[in-house]
Amino acid sequence: MKPCIFKSIALIGFLGISISGCSVNPATGGANIVLSTSSGEREIGQKMYDELKQQGGFYDDAEVQAYVSHVGQKLVSVSDMPDAEFTFTVIDNPAINAYATPGGFVYVNRGLLAYLDTEDELAGVLAHEIGHVTARHSARQKTAKTTSKVLSVTAYILTGSGNLAEATDMYGAQLISGYGREMELEADSLGARYMHKAGYDTDALLAVIGVLKDQETYQRAKATASGRSAGTYHGLYSTHPRNDKRLQEVIRTASQLEEAEVENLVPSEPLRTHLDGLVWGDSIQSKREDNRFYHNKLGFTFAHPENWTVATRADQIIAEDPGKMMSLSLTLSREPKEQTPQAFLESQASGSLNEGKTLDNAGLTGYTAVASANGTSKRLAVIYFKGLAYRFEGTASDFSSGDSLILPMIESFRPIHPTEKAVGDGYFVEFIQFPRGATLASLAANSSLPNAEDQLRLINGLYPEGEPRVGDWIKIIRE
Repeated sequence: MKPCIFKSIALIGFLGISISGCSVNPATGGANIVLSTSSGEREIGQKMYDELKQQGGFYDDAEVQAYVSHVGQKLVSVSDMPDAEFTFTVIDNPAINAYATPGGFVYVNRGLLAYLDTEDELAGVLAHEIGHVTARHSARQKTAKTTSKVLSVTAYILTGSGNLAEATDMYGAQLISGYGREMELEADSLGARYMHKAGYDTDALLAVIGVLKDQETYQRAKATASGRSAGTYHGLYSTHPRNDKRLQEVIRTASQLEEAEVENLVPSEPLRTHLDGLVWGDSIQSKREDNRFYHNKLGFTFAHPENWTVATRADQIIAEDPGKMMSLSLTLSREPKEQTPQAFLESQASGSLNEGKTLDNAGLTGYTAVASANGTSKRLAVIYFKGLAYRFEGTASDFSSGDSLILPMIESFRPIHPTEKAVGDGYFVEFIQFPRGATLASLAANSSLPNAEDQLRLINGLYPEGEPRVGDWIKIIRE
């Protein structure tokens, strides 16, 4: 075995971890340069997990969460790390994606679940991600680069400066693009082996690829029709063509393992018993606080004292106390180019300024100060957000005491979190038996969902053509 080179690296932000040497990979049998301890990897993954949970990123359905975890743990028990701690979580995200973070945290987007037809296919998704973990792919990459991705996305979510769904997809895209073709195939090989040992049909891996590739074809067709560039599915099996000969050989090899190796051959319930009622499309989870004003169109929110009223007018927003003795007005203008919030505030204010300080509201830059003229004081502030300058002016008949309420309101200004966005009733996946005389077109005819027939075909693996047989279980999308 070749000697390993020992070196230390400093990671972004709050975490320092060193690469301390070589270990034999239990899944591949090879020697890897890895993080100093598995607990160090767990700590990295735990940080992102905690922030996703705190920001409401988990899909709020205990049955679905428990089902995915059950299938995942069944696979872990026959993996090369049967005693390792794994955590399986469904993310409330409509994108078709699945990925694993360091330390055995495996995430599946709710959007991917809608395209699966059997528990074998779900097992294929999870087994692939377990393979990435057991093969120590995160540790075998450039550790500092991988870890900084986790931390940067965590910060993106924590500050509320970005969309949670975008953040999780951003992480999945960056991580998976770093694995490369050989690591993806290695995860396939390990995943297929775990599936076979757990009693699942390894051919389900190919079925999942077919469904996901149909989604890519559909998205390209839509993009071409509208003159846009087409995106591509960047997660599970993203590097595989439909007729990938190497993948087919991997699956064939796994399915030819000795029958004596197969464990846990317990008949599983149909997937539909667990996923009926799954939310489809945009999230319907919305968690808003009392005593907060939310502006849905501009995407901002700020807190206000209890019993205060907030009125939206054509040119400003005004918050007032019940006796109208204190108020805070908010007006907007374009963010001035190459001018700091402090410089902009000072150019707009009249009178003398004092008690000035910089604001950092959930990652937004701003500045506030007290302006005094002719014996009257006002609280002024400017915060930049999405190309606009938000200008605050707070007044009170007794400013010395009123400012203790006005300043915290300004400091509470931040972007709306994804879980706070106003939502409608939403769409849901429902399993039915295909009725006699029906077609997918007829089932989609009365739906308000855009491109309803194409969507039905996609979630049932029948895109761009074909019809189910009478009595077949299929998925429809209901309102």
